[in-house]
Amino acid sequence: MTTHAVATLTVTNPESLAAYREKAGAALAKHGGAILQASGDLAIIEGEGTLPTAIALLSFPSKDAAQAWMNDPALSDVHALRRGSGTTTITLL
Repeated sequence: MTTHAVATLTVTNPESLAAYREKAGAALAKHGGAILQASGDLAIIEGEGTLPTAIALLSFPSKDAAQAWMNDPALSDVHALRRGSGTTTITLL
């Protein structure tokens, strides 16, 4: 069953994020994942809180595929670029 994930990023190292973006699509595709939408043009429309720098909505064929993407040792350098870009949180829905 299709699974979605929300990636929230607060960027402190734009160079690392730029390097990650160059590799992110192929890394996701390796496990059937895709970016459905990503934006840094964010607005809170209800409630209060601090906006991150960017949010991405990801799609995977299953939760197992999402976990395989996250745990793939061959992608550790790609994940390190994302983590090195600042604070990230990825939540499976």
